[in-house]
Amino acid sequence: MGKRLLMILVVVAIVIGGGYYAIKQLVPEKAEEVQGPIYSTFEVKKGDISAGVEVTGQLNPTQSGGIRAPGDMRAGNSQYLIDKILVKEGDEVAQGQVVVTLLASDINNKIEDLSEQIESQRKQLSQLTGLPLGEVDYINPSQGIQIIAPISGRIMNLDAKEGKELTQGQIVASIVDNSKFKVAAKLTPTEYARVSEGQKVGLSFPYFEGIVEGTITDVNSSAIPNDAEEGKFGTNFVYAATIEAENPGLIQANMEVKIGISNSEELSPMSISYFLYPGIVEGFVEEEKINAPVKAVATKVHVKGNQEVKKGDVLVTMAGNDVREMIQEITEKIRELNNEMRDNYSRLDQLEIRSPMDGIVAGIYRQPGETISSGDWVGDVYNTSDMRIWAEIDDIDVLQVQQGAPVTISVDALPGEKFEGAVSRVYTIGKDRNSGLTRFQVEVEVIGGPQLRPGMQARAKVDAGSAEGVLLVPLEAIFEEDGVSKVEILGDDGLPKVVNVKLGLMNDRMAEVTEGLKEGDKVITGSTADLLPSQHIKSNDSILPSTGDNNENNGSNGNNDGNTEGSN
Repeated sequence: MGKRLLMILVVVAIVIGGGYYAIKQLVPEKAEEVQGPIYSTFEVKKGDISAGVEVTGQLNPTQSGGIRAPGDMRAGNSQYLIDKILVKEGDEVAQGQVVVTLLASDINNKIEDLSEQIESQRKQLSQLTGLPLGEVDYINPSQGIQIIAPISGRIMNLDAKEGKELTQGQIVASIVDNSKFKVAAKLTPTEYARVSEGQKVGLSFPYFEGIVEGTITDVNSSAIPNDAEEGKFGTNFVYAATIEAENPGLIQANMEVKIGISNSEELSPMSISYFLYPGIVEGFVEEEKINAPVKAVATKVHVKGNQEVKKGDVLVTMAGNDVREMIQEITEKIRELNNEMRDNYSRLDQLEIRSPMDGIVAGIYRQPGETISSGDWVGDVYNTSDMRIWAEIDDIDVLQVQQGAPVTISVDALPGEKFEGAVSRVYTIGKDRNSGLTRFQVEVEVIGGPQLRPGMQARAKVDAGSAEGVLLVPLEAIFEEDGVSKVEILGDDGLPKVVNVKLGLMNDRMAEVTEGLKEGDKVITGSTADLLPSQHIKSNDSILPSTGDNNENNGSNGNNDGNTEGSN
């Protein structure tokens, strides 16, 4: 019973004690009765200050270039095959470094084709002018051209005289190679069934003895109507055939000839069965008509009618304006082909794609074995040594940022790394954002390195200036009325007084005062009139920067040494 009573008394004592402590904590002490508010002051002293503005933004390259196939896509569609890709995304490359090798089989084919065209044009010019191939490159367009015999044979129907003008396309002569002749034959249906192409036949001419051996070279499988007169004694439909044979030297065009096939392996008059209808010598197997290539005057005729000539013999020499233009046209064509040839040889030397600049490979978009055309994009390179940050600052900070001001840049992805830079541009016209705040754009040049990448988030500290041995006041002492900066100072009589001040540099803690205060003035930073009943003024003895060796960075980080005094 005694123990229980004791425990009850202990609990009651604890409850009473705890309640008393809580009341003491919640109810403030009775403030000392004073005549007026108590002020917190800061004694103006000289110190050092540095100011800056921090901006953030993404890194952007100022220079980039394409890894592209050689040639202009607008000039042609040359095809390449990617042989090897020597770099990958993120690799550092130097300007001119080989990054891709190519194959181009079509270039060799084009060069071969162009060579053949050039040779053909040169031969044509040589034939027209009579100059050797080695001299046509130095031809004088004013010299005449020559009509050359394209085949060996006999000159027929010569129509050219010296001093006579020949029109373009005019037939100057014909050359007939009469070593082989052609015979047109008509076959009855029964005869048609007995012959075939390549079959030997016997030809018998009434003008001389003997059998001439011929060969059927063509048989038309479609029947044609027979001549009405011949049809009376034969068939109404016949089949046309062509026979070729060596000319023994006497056979001429339009001669009539009997045609037959042998019943044995040998062609002899006794073994031949002749066709119903005789054939007609149409002409000779090889016959060429010679045309004047341009309108010109025949300055010399080198042959006569019925004269035997050999292939390449000069028949007629011509001269005139059209001749000169024709030579110029051919020489111009040769020049164009030679230029194209040089271009293709140049392409053979360009089967390597090189980096257009120093930088980092941003991407490769093709694979080995793919076919690409002239000018096609294979990849990208960007330069990291010269990058930019585009950021926005408010209308207060923009006054502290000057073009050319030095900047220190840090990158989130590279902690501890610092990069140098400078403000390259400050835009003078701000933009009103939806938030109602005016923002100004600032461009910061970054001297980067290969470890940087476009899109990295960066912070740039813009140096807004520094000053040594200047009067400093804390920012909380400054206020503004009607656009004029002011502070309150505490006079010797203990009464506050408002003075106008002109400010210089500012950072996040302190401001430079260039006019309105003197060293030793006590600026008011606070008073008991501004406090809640439970708050007390606390003195701050470390605001102004010291002038000792430990004050090197105080102006920039706001940890300035100084004295704050409290007085009535």
